[in-house]
Amino acid sequence: MFIEIIKSIFLGAVEGITEFLPISSTGHLILLNQWISFSPSFTKTFDIIIQLGAILAVIVFFWSKLWPFNKEEIKKKEIFNIWFKTIIGVVPALVIGALLGGFIEEKLFNPWVVAGALILGGIILIYIERKNIQSRFDSVLNIPTLTIFFIGLIQCISMIPGTSRSAATIIGAMILGVSRIAAVEFSFFLAIPTMIAATAYSLFKNGFKMSGEEVVLLIIGFVTAFVVALIVIKYFIKYIQTNNFIPFSYYRIILGILVLLYFLF
Repeated sequence: MFIEIIKSIFLGAVEGITEFLPISSTGHLILLNQWISFSPSFTKTFDIIIQLGAILAVIVFFWSKLWPFNKEEIKKKEIFNIWFKTIIGVVPALVIGALLGGFIEEKLFNPWVVAGALILGGIILIYIERKNIQSRFDSVLNIPTLTIFFIGLIQCISMIPGTSRSAATIIGAMILGVSRIAAVEFSFFLAIPTMIAATAYSLFKNGFKMSGEEVVLLIIGFVTAFVVALIVIKYFIKYIQTNNFIPFSYYRIILGILVLLYFLF
């Protein structure tokens, strides 16, 4: 049981670190599960539910921007505006996920796809940063509804494991003229309904049968993911105010190459 607890803490920490950085949490968990995992059925459930720990961290961190029942009328309108745009942004993922979710999970959840997506995503991130696209929208509140919808469409690329939901959302937003800071913030907001819907779908498909020991491991992983994600969100927000995504690009490319080399040789 001690070894299983260590696994739970480690995987929860990895989820908390990678969920909102543009390096793919799903990709990292798929790779790690080659060496560190539980029983096949519980591993799937574990990987799904600990994501909700990271999502809870977003809700807690951005509570003042997300709680709609504010006494200030202006603030209330801004919050409902954010939720409206978040819902618009998640619609493409709900539709495409419902249509292709099973196929993607069956055919693409493997180390080869993850490695390729990591490398390609890193190259695209470098290109976007060096192109220095002029931003037109410096706040989530200023992003037009149609632009929000297109960001949601681009987010769907992240259904390919290794792509990274946050990377797809941030890159898509920046290509469409959203500032880096606003793109990151909207990526956090869009994660809430997207990941809740993905989790509900996966649990419905894979079932929710667990032993008492597995429940304990799940709680440990969930809490670890929450705490670590809360810390990562705080420092990531500070980081992007004065830095770009180039270091994450190099990390993706190096990791992707190492994965390819490992499974080739």
